[in-house]
Amino acid sequence: MKLYNSLTRKKEDFKENVPGKVSMYTCGPTVYHFAHIGNLRSYIMEDILEKYLRYSGYDVKRVMNITDVGHLSSDADTGEDKMVKGAKRENKTVMDIARFYTEAFFKDCEKLNIKVPDVVEPATNCIKEFIDMVQGLIEKDYAYLAGGNVYFDTSKLDEYYVFNKHDIDELMVGVREGVEEDTNKRNKNDFVLWFTKSKFEEQALKWDSPWGVGYPGWHIECSAISLKHLGEYLDIHCGGIDNAFPHHTNEIAQSEAFVGHKWCNFWFHVLHLNTNSGKMSKSKGEFLTVSLLEEKGYNPLAYRFFCLQSHYRKQLVFSYENLDGAATAYEKLLKKIATLKVNEADELDKAAIEKLQGSFKDALDNDINTSLAVTAVYDVLKANTNDKTKLWLLNDFDKVLSLDLVEGAKKLDEQKNEPQGEKDELSAYVEEQIALRAAAKKEKNFAEADRIRNELLEKGIKLLDTREGTTWSKE
Repeated sequence: MKLYNSLTRKKEDFKENVPGKVSMYTCGPTVYHFAHIGNLRSYIMEDILEKYLRYSGYDVKRVMNITDVGHLSSDADTGEDKMVKGAKRENKTVMDIARFYTEAFFKDCEKLNIKVPDVVEPATNCIKEFIDMVQGLIEKDYAYLAGGNVYFDTSKLDEYYVFNKHDIDELMVGVREGVEEDTNKRNKNDFVLWFTKSKFEEQALKWDSPWGVGYPGWHIECSAISLKHLGEYLDIHCGGIDNAFPHHTNEIAQSEAFVGHKWCNFWFHVLHLNTNSGKMSKSKGEFLTVSLLEEKGYNPLAYRFFCLQSHYRKQLVFSYENLDGAATAYEKLLKKIATLKVNEADELDKAAIEKLQGSFKDALDNDINTSLAVTAVYDVLKANTNDKTKLWLLNDFDKVLSLDLVEGAKKLDEQKNEPQGEKDELSAYVEEQIALRAAAKKEKNFAEADRIRNELLEKGIKLLDTREGTTWSKE
């Protein structure tokens, strides 16, 4: 298996630290709002990587943090904490916000067939570990106290910009236009390990520390949580490409300073999901969430299929037209699978399995090429072998792809075979509800319109609003 390593900028043969065991860390969400589908692209592709490692026989332990404190609205260690910002927006406590959006995140993951990592650790559970690590960095002379905050001293490193070769004079750590420089820093690349009340007196979550009452910086949490659960040698660290600098750069700096040796072997970065107007974000235009796609009548797995049609290291452009194409292709694929019928007298075709499974593995061994892995699914359907073998292979591939290929096809087939009377009765009911919803929207009673839509959704009926009117489909 070859993986592209962002650290070395080349494909390398994957080799784990302990034979047969893989330690894997994922940067989790900052739970101040819903995840948008751009965020979720990264988790889909990381899910594929984890499942393929397991499929290949590795014993995988995957850890994910939940950022519920410390992530500021600017990566330059300035601005408001994102969690506090979310709490103010909704007039709730920070922990209420954290609980609500953590639950919402994992609901989205469930809809997209993303496996929950083996360990999910909120940052607020690990304050002692953060303090111990910061104290250790001070003792090793890699950190200093200034202006009430503890900073990591990047001047002590032989190399800081490990993911790129920036001109140091041109790039300050995480500083964006319009952000004032922190004059407490000895070096412009230094970053905060621990904030105290001297700078953020209104911070909602604060803890005692040797340096005063305060809270951790964002970067320290991933290092400490990874070290806590996975030890000093990490096989794979995952995240979106926007985390490579400064977040992952800072993780490497502080982790290797703390443990005294190389920390992580492979860095797996997923590129952005863009819209036609640029990178997707929570602050621009329509906030694209899984729930919004469902409201528009899309099966969340059609979005997963859309992501798998492209390589994780390529920027992917989202538009409803592109998603429509993926949704249509996914439905056609399920309909084709629904035509397969098992003849119990047939035997599994071992030669066909070896050949077709080999193509599937070759695709994913080549830097998790999901596009070719999807092609391998179509090759199964075209293969000159019996349906029992085809269904066995589709179930086998779906251990990694998680597209509900056989189960989804079965649901389609069941819907097709519903008695005509039941179909007519259901159609009449749904059309009546669509008419009532249209009347409510015309009267600007949007609460009632949403209630009707949600009630239908609970019954497995999805509505899709189009220019020509509202259509519906049954799960």
